[in-house]
Amino acid sequence: MRHDLTIPSHGTSLAAWHVPATTEAWAGPAGRPVVVMAHGFGCTRDSGLMPYAERFAAAGADVVLFDYRGFGASAGEPRTLVDHRRHREDYAAVVAHVRGLPGLDPERVVLWGSSYSGGHVVAVAADDPRIAAVVSQGAAMDGLAAVREILRYAGPRQLLRLTGHALRDAAGHALGRPDHRIAVVGEPGSLAAITSHDGVDGYAAIAGPGFRNDTPARAILPIATNRPVARARRLRMPLFLLVAADDTIAPPAAVERVAERARGRVVVERLDVGHFDIYLGEPFERSVAAQVEFLGSVVGR
Repeated sequence: MRHDLTIPSHGTSLAAWHVPATTEAWAGPAGRPVVVMAHGFGCTRDSGLMPYAERFAAAGADVVLFDYRGFGASAGEPRTLVDHRRHREDYAAVVAHVRGLPGLDPERVVLWGSSYSGGHVVAVAADDPRIAAVVSQGAAMDGLAAVREILRYAGPRQLLRLTGHALRDAAGHALGRPDHRIAVVGEPGSLAAITSHDGVDGYAAIAGPGFRNDTPARAILPIATNRPVARARRLRMPLFLLVAADDTIAPPAAVERVAERARGRVVVERLDVGHFDIYLGEPFERSVAAQVEFLGSVVGR
């Protein structure tokens, strides 16, 4: 059973679900461990994440799963602006909040992320040595590599087209004009942030009712500066990385570099699957089983 939470973040409020552990197997004198979760590029908490939360709760961890500012049921403007800087601030705000919740151990907070948020959790943990562990799957660890991937699958014309729309929106925003929006995901050749061959079907397979397929076009501009890989050496807590070897959206080589640079214990699970395959079927089962085993080894009692 999940409960609704409202969590303050930078002058507005985040909507979250609290999924309590269904067993006391991992409970300690200070309470139970808690996993803080959010989604990837443009997605909401109702898009394929509850199965992970339920498995973690069944093992003994509470889970707090939230929407970023401007997404889903959370308050905040502009709506659906993908910006890794804002998302990281929201993660940190949720961590601060859950450390004060009764029954939860403030020293056993785990950050969990997938796709875009798989990079966020590395960056947030790099600034917070109290984080007990990090779980990251199919992660966007290097925005520069992601831009090169867009060049590879869509060509320079598409990248220039996206940049032009982004600059148009940024200029309009500075002048107080309404947001100029583009799709988050679209068919190859369309005007969208993600136009890989598996993008539309991948989003359709997991998207919940809160997902909205648009974002202010200026969201394209900070992508190249989103480089969690550059902060990996600051990680000293245990780290679990799921590498989707056939990923065409979040380059797996950058995830491998994070594994090499992190200073603490690193567990790497490699699957020969694409970016969206990890949420469903056998890849999900293999991944979530490995994640539960990892969590048990670092925050279980």
